[in-house]
Amino acid sequence: MPLNTRAHTPRPDMVAIRLFALMEHEDDPKKCTAAKLVRLGDLKEATQIRRIPRGALVLDPESEKALSKEDLEAANRFGILVLDCSWNKLAKFPRLKAGLKHRGLPFLLAANPTNFGKAQRLSTAEALAAAVYMLGEKSQSEHLMSRFRWGPVFLSINKERLEAYAAASTSAEVVAEQNRMLTATERHKDEPTE
Repeated sequence: MPLNTRAHTPRPDMVAIRLFALMEHEDDPKKCTAAKLVRLGDLKEATQIRRIPRGALVLDPESEKALSKEDLEAANRFGILVLDCSWNKLAKFPRLKAGLKHRGLPFLLAANPTNFGKAQRLSTAEALAAAVYMLGEKSQSEHLMSRFRWGPVFLSINKERLEAYAAASTSAEVVAEQNRMLTATERHKDEPTE
């Protein structure tokens, strides 16, 4: 039997966390990270809100509660949903059904070409990669980022942050780690240079 010699990116042995996206389709499909992940089979487009599993986690930048290991059971059972729309349309996005748990991501820097180096301006792929990393699925995170030339840079520039957030057990601990790192950064900026 001949071997398949086509090159491909290896998938993680077992994808523990199912990923969903509600998409507005307002971006150029060639530049949209969610569209690419859907095409490659790493992300499932939720075409109807009622088809999203009750109990799923929603990555919501306006949520007051940070994602943490407390959310691991819900993520494993029901998955993670991301809203793929432009930042200025988030408030107008369709209201999601009851039973979904809204969670925010802590401070991270974007590596995508549109928002490189900007705080909290993550692409859909970066947000999902950060979420699964924080929940202990580092190989799934690396796999998602391997789909983009700039993806490994996202993991590299946020490595210390992601490791600290992944080590935190609760939302309060994630926020405390975020504040500790931001305070250290501010203190470092205020130090005189020689």
